[in-house]
Amino acid sequence: MNNQPAPQPVTLEGPNSESPKKLPFVLLAILIFLLGSASVLVIQSFAQTSTMQNFFNPPGVGKKINFEKFSSLEDFKAFLTTVPQTGFMASFGLARTLESAAIPTAELKVADDSVTRISATNVQVKRIDEPDIAKTNGQEIFFLPENFFRPLPLLEPDQMGWPVPNSVQPEISAIRAFPPEQLKLIGQIDQAGEMLLVGQILVIFSQEGIYGYNIANPASPQTAWQVTYQNNHSLTAARLYQNKIYFLTQRQIDRNQPCPIAPLQIKEQKYQVRCTDIYHPTNTVPVDTTYTAFVLDPQSGQISQSLAFVGSTSESVIFMSSQALYVTYSYYQDLANFYYQFLQVNDDLFPQYLISKLAKIKDYDLSNQAKMTEIQSLLAEYFNSLNEDEQLRVENEFANRWEDFNQNHLRDLEKTAIVKIGLDQLAVQATGEVPGRPLNQFSLDEYQGYLRLATTLRSGGQMGWGMASANDIYVLDGQLNTVGQIVNLGLTEQIYAARFIADRGYLVTFQKTDPFYVLDFSNPRQPQVKGELKIPGFSSYLHPLAANQILGIGQEGSQVKLSLFDVSRPENPVETDQHILDEYWSEVLNNHHAFLLDSQHQIFFLPANRGGYIFGYRGNKLSLLRTVANLQARRALYINDYLYILGDNQIVVLDENNWEEVNRLNI
Repeated sequence: MNNQPAPQPVTLEGPNSESPKKLPFVLLAILIFLLGSASVLVIQSFAQTSTMQNFFNPPGVGKKINFEKFSSLEDFKAFLTTVPQTGFMASFGLARTLESAAIPTAELKVADDSVTRISATNVQVKRIDEPDIAKTNGQEIFFLPENFFRPLPLLEPDQMGWPVPNSVQPEISAIRAFPPEQLKLIGQIDQAGEMLLVGQILVIFSQEGIYGYNIANPASPQTAWQVTYQNNHSLTAARLYQNKIYFLTQRQIDRNQPCPIAPLQIKEQKYQVRCTDIYHPTNTVPVDTTYTAFVLDPQSGQISQSLAFVGSTSESVIFMSSQALYVTYSYYQDLANFYYQFLQVNDDLFPQYLISKLAKIKDYDLSNQAKMTEIQSLLAEYFNSLNEDEQLRVENEFANRWEDFNQNHLRDLEKTAIVKIGLDQLAVQATGEVPGRPLNQFSLDEYQGYLRLATTLRSGGQMGWGMASANDIYVLDGQLNTVGQIVNLGLTEQIYAARFIADRGYLVTFQKTDPFYVLDFSNPRQPQVKGELKIPGFSSYLHPLAANQILGIGQEGSQVKLSLFDVSRPENPVETDQHILDEYWSEVLNNHHAFLLDSQHQIFFLPANRGGYIFGYRGNKLSLLRTVANLQARRALYINDYLYILGDNQIVVLDENNWEEVNRLNI
């Protein structure tokens, strides 16, 4: 905090005002946007013109985000007085991400030599596993149905004489899976959560904590260890790599007592993080959350390393490569300063004495919201001093110039900060920043030491004015310096899907049609668009079926659409086939774990509302080979040449050589 005296009430020295008038709607909407009171970003279109490209300037170089540790509790508290709080809290469950590569077959050791092929969870990075609701070791399947609650016996009536309602208890089913003729439910675990399987240890991520179960006897799993979340901490994301579990927790900052924090308890001992071990950005960016990254031994449940830092929950993305853990969070720049820059550029709209008073407010030692309240009050007083004719003129001129200013400074307002954490020592290796914000987990990728990042930029979205948006691709080096970029893709549209594979990238933007872009990263410092294809509908998940074959899963109208793309000539991508399902939704649209590819049989599986669907893709054609109805299908996996379709109420086993049903189990 500086020693500047508290601001005094600002009075106007201009013309005498008439009876008070309301603040003009356009100005009020702008101020509401800048104050961050809206929580939903709305993208609407406006007619494209030949000058549309002029609205979007290439991004300028922003201030580097640097990180350092707090020196004390007082230092943490002082830091919180200098940074703005986020305008809204994101819902729990951050976007999770890993880099691009499909894993059709798990590299697992199984006791039965007759098992030669096992599928694994559909992830994005080779040898980096992700938690999911189904795991197999080739002998057993561990599965958590969506309807995972079982009723307990009715309890005795309470003191008022009313029967006590049934309580519920979550459970994971242990199923003998191979050979399929012996399909049988053999045990249950009274936990609910996504799982990782590491040898004989099944790791379960529940709402209360992380539990390790020894499954040497799968019919009677035994608790090996447990780690419980403490003090309102919750899981952000988890990954398994080289027999180590990397996971991240988060907790909203307690501004009265921000540190120390105790995210976990192991046995009877709480794991505490000191104030002096928490990193923070040196730049003024919004923060509301303390993140803590951990390395856990799945055999013992012991924590070997940790790292804590503050950030924002606003649409954060977690990405892990074989070298580093990346955490991103998006935020708006200093809104009061952004607004003042607009007033400076358009000072002919206002008398000089008003500009001078606005400059004083900008320099006050106040929060952004307090500054914007002062600016709103000052401008309202000025507008009320005008007659109605002049007020209408200024209001319309103000609105038009504000729109132009937004377009010309599109990349100055919304930013995404990136923190790179090395896996070896779990230390901050680099920090960076790019304009816009990533859509989801597939917007990031690391390849040959370069990070590729796809972002959408929004202009005035919170006001719903229909201002244009743009989409950018950034390439960052190992120190997270921007070294290459592609800007202004899909003007007035937003990203619906992204996928990076080796030195190529694939991007889908959407408004009315689905532009499918093929990107070339062979020179990471000069990335370029190689080809583009426009088709109806959109894809929200892209999956590589082969080297030059991409599957898009999305929607057209109110139905699920599958698109098969041939990208052998990247400058001329072709949709070789499509299939419209009589379904309005599939879990694959927002959860890639629900998708299964079996490249040996050239088939893929996806669940939908009415059942499970198995498609072939030979000869650049999509063919519906098999459906399983009335199953409430959630996942599929294969062991050898048997496909197991897992539903909330049943498991069905199919022979992949003839698609005949081999067995069925009610669960």
